[in-house]
Amino acid sequence: MNTTDAPDVLLFLASQCPHCPVVLAGLSELVKRGVIGRLDVVNIERRPEAAQALGVRSVPWLRIGPFELTGARTAAELEVWARRAVSAAGMSDAFHDLLKQGGLAQVLQLILAEPGRLAALLPIVANPEASLNVKLGVGVVFEESAGSPTIRTVLPALGALTRHADARVRADACHLLSLTHAAAARPWLEACLQDEDAEVREIAVESLQTLGEAT
Repeated sequence: MNTTDAPDVLLFLASQCPHCPVVLAGLSELVKRGVIGRLDVVNIERRPEAAQALGVRSVPWLRIGPFELTGARTAAELEVWARRAVSAAGMSDAFHDLLKQGGLAQVLQLILAEPGRLAALLPIVANPEASLNVKLGVGVVFEESAGSPTIRTVLPALGALTRHADARVRADACHLLSLTHAAAARPWLEACLQDEDAEVREIAVESLQTLGEAT
């Protein structure tokens, strides 16, 4: 296994925590199997300053690759997150779950730390069955990146989604294209003015208007 395929993990625990031994055992097994490259364990009772520095308020708390997780986790869950930490598809799955669980702030932090991760949201945009709260979270993340060089890197991919078979995806893509503030988005939106779906056509009009004001 390549070292880049095995994320490092930092675990905070406490002596009286009922869930900590289970998480520790699960992570230790993943280290033995090579799924995790390194495991650092900190007892917050002995090193409270370390917990305070990272804002850890409850245990078990762990950082696995770029992800921060809290609470009881099975060994199977821990392996899922470890594998997500080292693949593009895994990042997309992680974003989906974080948004579904109300972890918008963490998604924003992850993308702020590495803007290229914005592309990991595209599979969610392309999924017409994604739940409403997940879709809303994706929208907030893109709005936070509006007009930035980062969002413009995914412009071609968003444009391609305006040709998706599902009208819901085409409509979402039209809206997100307006957030690029880029004239290059205009041809994609103009093509959607002839879309067979009325809502797509309406959003395309609104997006072109927004684009005209932003460019």
